[in-house]
Amino acid sequence: MFKVGYERGVYLPEQDLWLDPWDAKRFAFISHAHSDHIAPHEEIIISEPTARLLQSRLPGRRIEHILPFGEQQTVHGIDVTLLPAGHIFGSAQCFLSLGDETLLYTGDFKLRPGKSAEQAQWRQADTLIMETTFGLPRYRFPRTEQVIDQIIAFCRETIDAGNVAVLLGYSLGKAQEILCSLEGAGLTPMLHGSVYQMTRIYEQLGQSFCKYVRYNPNDVAGKVLICPPSANRSHMLERIPRKRVAMISGWAVDPNAVYRYQVDAAFALSDHADYEDLIHYVELVRPRRVLTLHGFAATFASDLRARGVEAWALSEENQMELNLPAVDSARRLRRCGDVSRTPDS
Repeated sequence: MFKVGYERGVYLPEQDLWLDPWDAKRFAFISHAHSDHIAPHEEIIISEPTARLLQSRLPGRRIEHILPFGEQQTVHGIDVTLLPAGHIFGSAQCFLSLGDETLLYTGDFKLRPGKSAEQAQWRQADTLIMETTFGLPRYRFPRTEQVIDQIIAFCRETIDAGNVAVLLGYSLGKAQEILCSLEGAGLTPMLHGSVYQMTRIYEQLGQSFCKYVRYNPNDVAGKVLICPPSANRSHMLERIPRKRVAMISGWAVDPNAVYRYQVDAAFALSDHADYEDLIHYVELVRPRRVLTLHGFAATFASDLRARGVEAWALSEENQMELNLPAVDSARRLRRCGDVSRTPDS
């Protein structure tokens, strides 16, 4: 089997390849263009949409191996195939072949069909390295159509009452999914500057959206303002006297989400797989072993073992039970705590 290590990113020592490392490396795979998955690496494997988004988010010189989805290519002697991950536009899983052995690294992924990202695909693999952001049984998302109906109803009720509807979602990925969800609802989306910038790149890459306008502080009345979460309680929003604010996130299933985010409403539209889809994905891939990371990695690995699947957390305390080589074989794998690397859910 592939030798796998973890130290602020997944490392394959025999291939000298990093998968989504936090820090700059010589050679790495970047699954998507969210800020917590990119770094100024010297040489990268990447999908075409992510390469374009990366130019905007992390400009600089580097060697880029831009691979189309579904086509095996050899990079430095490694047989690599990228598969859509369904997380955001261009997000990719990395499928590696080594003789008769195979490995699938999901990066952040979502099985449910989205409106702004490619539908996730999968292949059978001996080793599955998967993210487990929502790896607890309580994280079961409602039907997407139901959530979208609730978001639209919130916007209409807010505007009918003479307020401005504000939807909070990350500028890259979530905001475009929100924008697509408002198609045909008879609403006028107004985009925060950072959301507008990312949306324009989507359009340059062939995606289309409903009619929208760029943020104008003098013309917010009757609009649906789409902003990143960082804009909440900012001067930009504080200057709007009559508004209702909603957070769009998978964490909305938590009972205290409204208080946690200090908003008027929260809706569970996520760009990650929920617990049921995490379990289902393991069933689809049929791996001989599963390595989990992010979120509730240790708990989810334990759940899989109870189901008869060999599974261990890469970035949790129980990684010490697994005979995996660290980046430096003289050191033990570093423990990283039970928190998600991907709060943009």
